[in-house]
Amino acid sequence: MTLDDALASLKAQAEPGRAEQMTAYHKQTRAVLGVPNPAANDLTRTWRQVLSLEERVNLAGALWESDIFEARIAAAKLLTQARIKEDAPVWELLQAWVPGFDSWAIADHACSAISKRLQAAPDRLDTVEAWTRSDHMWSRRAALVATLPWAKMNNLKPADQQRRERILGWAASYVPDRNWFIQKAIGWWLRDLSKHDAERTRVFLVEHGAAMKPFARKEAAKYLKDD
Repeated sequence: MTLDDALASLKAQAEPGRAEQMTAYHKQTRAVLGVPNPAANDLTRTWRQVLSLEERVNLAGALWESDIFEARIAAAKLLTQARIKEDAPVWELLQAWVPGFDSWAIADHACSAISKRLQAAPDRLDTVEAWTRSDHMWSRRAALVATLPWAKMNNLKPADQQRRERILGWAASYVPDRNWFIQKAIGWWLRDLSKHDAERTRVFLVEHGAAMKPFARKEAAKYLKDD
């Protein structure tokens, strides 16, 4: 499948008037086609079934480089899969995209793909830790969004407990950052953690909650029944 074939398939799913709505909602300056997310899901699911891994990586790279809103999301969806043998090319491509993140919707879809690769090889958290020190806000945010699986785990093995604490350390280091997206990511991570380890969430909030923005603190405590 060529890039032109993929873009033609995406454009065929565009809905009249939707592009303008999406452009405004997502605050996009890049081209937006107006493709609803379920349609993009169906397309990329079919592509994953018929393309080899090498073909998927090549197509994902081309879709990303097109810099079309839905094409970038489709690129991420193409590579979102739990089990991939010999996934180094996928990991390398996903890493290459991170410095170009500039939109929460695109970044979140890419982070979903990244999270699968981190779960497959947790030693890659060493790479993610470097993102926490980046001057690029979206890279710092990605370090939390891509590691959300560790907030959602139950009955953790010691190694995963250590990883969770490592990521909570990153979140704590972000607390002084007043950027809305960073604060939102902290609240999101803690909110998800509270469903699986409420006490650890409370400890974080006791230690750092007063320095968080009120909306982020409220998000973090959303499911803490006695707060």
